[in-house]
Amino acid sequence: MPKADLICPMFKRRHFIASTVAVLFAPRVLRAQTDELRGAVQNLSQLHSIQILRGRDMLFADAPRGAGLDKLANIKSCSKSVVALLLGAAIDRGEIAAVTARLGQIAPKILPQGATQGTAEITMEDLVTLRAGLERTSGANYGNWVSSRNWLADALTRPMVAEPGGQMLYSTGSTHILGAALAEATGLSLLRQARERLGDPLGIEIPGWTRDPQGYYLGGNEMALRPTAMLKIAALVRDDGRFEGQQIVSKDWIMASRERAGLTRSRSSGLSSISGSIRWRELRLASSTVGCTASIGPGAWWMANPIQLFPASVAPTCAAFMNTIRWTAELGDSASMISRM
Repeated sequence: MPKADLICPMFKRRHFIASTVAVLFAPRVLRAQTDELRGAVQNLSQLHSIQILRGRDMLFADAPRGAGLDKLANIKSCSKSVVALLLGAAIDRGEIAAVTARLGQIAPKILPQGATQGTAEITMEDLVTLRAGLERTSGANYGNWVSSRNWLADALTRPMVAEPGGQMLYSTGSTHILGAALAEATGLSLLRQARERLGDPLGIEIPGWTRDPQGYYLGGNEMALRPTAMLKIAALVRDDGRFEGQQIVSKDWIMASRERAGLTRSRSSGLSSISGSIRWRELRLASSTVGCTASIGPGAWWMANPIQLFPASVAPTCAAFMNTIRWTAELGDSASMISRM
């Protein structure tokens, strides 16, 4: 580790956050603080890029390291948020009646023989909020899960370790079940849904990504997007589901997601998390609300919540996106850092 990274990392983080807050307050402050913010970004060795958008004006964009703002990058578990948006789009179109619809109603075909009792009663909301109750497929279980011959069957035959709708259990298996249910309900692959319902109207590229042995695209991991594309999704959410005058996802879905948001704690990570149909970490900075995307450890994204809308969010005036941030042990306590951001 460079010696500079060992000297007062907390001071560097506070300096960066203070500079970011100043930028969000007013454009004239931006002009005075741009060099200071750029210097603060350079000093955070794990920050790959940051973009701040007010209205239609880009206040700040920098990519001090990594592939840059306009290159595809694996967004890992941030793709769970894309699946959450696609659930809203399916509900908007009447393909799924409501977030309370049960798995046995929506996609009975994916329920395997020997499925754990109660899995047919799991709702779409249970899945998108990671409260299905099934034993987790993430963490130490992930390797065995993706090595299995049938990812859906593996996830749906795991024991119930909590009541569905109760405790949040971070598990890519839950969002993969949701993605498969969306494919069954819509008659479209998850890739086609993502391209037609988000990619095309937003003007962003969504390449194909990993599929399970049965051909279902992985719901909740391994998707690739450009940071500039992720900022467009941030603006979409900021603007209540509208983009350039077109309603892409209903305002009702975005608003209901905000209203249902509540503070929970993930036992698997120890981080305080916002959980909900589409949930995000909200930090109020004057009149703006900013969220952050982060990753902890090599290749492991954390978003303050798996179902937050990763590209930093909302409020009428401002959208911001801090992209491909890799907080590791060298930066101290990750939960504390995310809370400060």
